[in-house]
Amino acid sequence: MATASGSMRRRLEDQEFTLRVYPGALAEGTIYCPVSARKNTTAAEAIEVLIERLRLERTKCYVLAEVKEFGGEEWILNPGDCPVQRMMLWPRNALENRSGLGSGDDYRFLLREKNLDGSIHYGGSLQMWLRVTEERRRMVERGFLPQPAGSDPPSDLCALPELTERAILESLRARFRQEKIYTYIGSILIVINPFQFLPIYNPKYVKLYDNHTLGKLEPHIYAVADVAYHAMLQRRRNQCIVISGESGSGKTQSTNFLIHHLTALSQKGFASGVEQIILGAGPVLEVRMMD
Repeated sequence: MATASGSMRRRLEDQEFTLRVYPGALAEGTIYCPVSARKNTTAAEAIEVLIERLRLERTKCYVLAEVKEFGGEEWILNPGDCPVQRMMLWPRNALENRSGLGSGDDYRFLLREKNLDGSIHYGGSLQMWLRVTEERRRMVERGFLPQPAGSDPPSDLCALPELTERAILESLRARFRQEKIYTYIGSILIVINPFQFLPIYNPKYVKLYDNHTLGKLEPHIYAVADVAYHAMLQRRRNQCIVISGESGSGKTQSTNFLIHHLTALSQKGFASGVEQIILGAGPVLEVRMMD
């Protein structure tokens, strides 16, 4: 019995796993980088492979972040931590996902840059979102400035110089290729289901969209939730958010993101079971249109 157990342990230690690491803005054009690792492979060793494959600057410091909770909470791994051992603690459905080991809906490894002061540098898409000034955005929306040729598609389709079906679809397609799944039409938010995890739902984004006018920042479902929440407080009237779409378009997940943001705003960082109670009632609250 002991011999069989020892043999199984050795096979497990020698078995190779594939870690899917998402570099984000550190390697534009790369969705994820597969890294072969064993049970005792450390985060530092995995990062060394990533630096080599992605041709990253060796003068900078990088860390692996594990995403394992609803909303994209990030947990930084120490250099000596073993990603495979962390991954083995994930739920079975995350490990047995048909698209490959380590690719569950809410479970990921991210590659982050670490600043000299020890803080994590997120960079990339967030700075790109904010690079256009508020004044220029408004001028373009009002038609006083033309949409520059070859520039990023507008975040609000009302800013398109020509409102045709082809122009709208091309704009949505271009934004989707940039992993921008949210687009405004005035105060209406269009959501395109990416069918993959995007790290844009963590506490950093909750704070970013807190108490901002709709349209001031890049479109996001947190912005819609935030406007409804603050309108309720200021006007002292109930607010309603209507979510519609075909089956499989992501209505339930969008509802979860709305609830996540609303409970985060109401609790202001304090732990509470309110969110899980509401999410647990989701199947009861869902209304399905029958033919």
